[in-house]
Amino acid sequence: MTSDKKENCGLFGIFGDSEAINKTYFGLHSLQHRGQESAGIASSDGKFIRCYTGMGTVKRVFRRGSAVFEKLSNPIAIGHVRYSTTGSSSSINSQPILSEYSRGQVAIAHNGNLINASLLRDEYEAYGSIFKSTCDTEIITHLLAKPSHVSKPDPLAHVLNHLQGAYCLLFLFPDYIEAARDPYGIRPLCIGQTQAGAYIVASENCALDVIGAKFIREVEPGEIVRLDKNGLHSRFFVKPDSITPAHCIFEHIYFAKQSSSFFSQNVHEFRKKVGKQLAIEHPVKNADVVIPVPDSGTSAAIGYSEESKTPFDMGLVRSHYVGRTFISPSQESRELEVKLKLAIVKEVVRDKRIVVVDDSIVRGTTTKSKIEALRQAGAKEIHMRVSCPPIRYPCFYGVDFPTKEELIANDRSVEQIRKFLNVDTLGYCSLEGLLSCAIKPQENYCTACWSGKYRIPVDIAMNKFSMEHYQLHMFDEIDA
Repeated sequence: MTSDKKENCGLFGIFGDSEAINKTYFGLHSLQHRGQESAGIASSDGKFIRCYTGMGTVKRVFRRGSAVFEKLSNPIAIGHVRYSTTGSSSSINSQPILSEYSRGQVAIAHNGNLINASLLRDEYEAYGSIFKSTCDTEIITHLLAKPSHVSKPDPLAHVLNHLQGAYCLLFLFPDYIEAARDPYGIRPLCIGQTQAGAYIVASENCALDVIGAKFIREVEPGEIVRLDKNGLHSRFFVKPDSITPAHCIFEHIYFAKQSSSFFSQNVHEFRKKVGKQLAIEHPVKNADVVIPVPDSGTSAAIGYSEESKTPFDMGLVRSHYVGRTFISPSQESRELEVKLKLAIVKEVVRDKRIVVVDDSIVRGTTTKSKIEALRQAGAKEIHMRVSCPPIRYPCFYGVDFPTKEELIANDRSVEQIRKFLNVDTLGYCSLEGLLSCAIKPQENYCTACWSGKYRIPVDIAMNKFSMEHYQLHMFDEIDA
């Protein structure tokens, strides 16, 4: 079975800390917003790797003080939280994936999506490889184990040059950790250090904050970082600065925690700037109140309120006992969870002209249900404002945007979407306005879901891609 979806998850790794498992546990907790479907930790005593994974949140899978937790208690560890995108929602796809090959054990954790996963898998299966899971991460273990790759001076660098798409990867070997980021730097990955000197790699620096570690820097695009008994070491598997970055700006819009900073910018401050830009582009005269769709819409709503001089209030209150509905595996579960997740403060919206600020509209069905609930609560007027442009194209790099046919903006004008949602006015932030809020040059961001311009070229109809940006062909050594 080939993979058919995308994966945006959370990674955490730490080397040489007597409390590595506790810190990995809390680090994964802080990254829970990136995935709630499964969690896993692999650890090593320097000679042997143990791994445990399960379905559910970190707290559900791991109970501190349990026998499993004690068995994992080693000074080297990597952890993973997943939202089920690539591959099916099944325990066999939980990560890290632990394997053994000619060079010994290795556990791998992956955030992102390999667009050449199906092609690689088909080719390796044709030569007799057997796969246990349906996620694209397992393909990397087969690449590592291939004899002609093992014999290379730098096997990992060689393998990474065969991968196409978005990836941040953690590799746990018995006595060291290696972390890698794709040449476009699509997904975030950072390096930190504890007060005692142990090095950490994590998807977001909020995972460093929770354990009292300091942020050092981001892992560079195309970089491999090694953590071992001699400290931190760096090398590149592509020439530095040879490829213009394509950072996923949707990380800043939705996925990341407000306290995190990456792509050289704080998430909360970015969202506030977008909210201000949204108020400039789409003002609402005589509005009574600005309310966010929490939590990812809150920062933008604050910015909108500040720029428009319209009072900010919490007309929608989030239940923190319900997870993120965007990353729920089915539409039915998303709609049910929205009803549980968001409660309306009727006193804030009744008889008011309200501006509702949300981070994005994907399928539109959950947004429509929120608007209906606000109408029933007595809102006089509802003006919907969205802090990104209309999403018209699927993502192949790790965000679970559905097929074009499922995207509400694919074949509808803004006016048609407004009528579908039953709002008085609808305004999206322009792509130019959105990019003006980012610190880096505009060409350093991926805008494919809005513009259809894929930085790693993809032939959507054939589900194939262009090789022009890469030095290696995928199967040039399949018989070597």
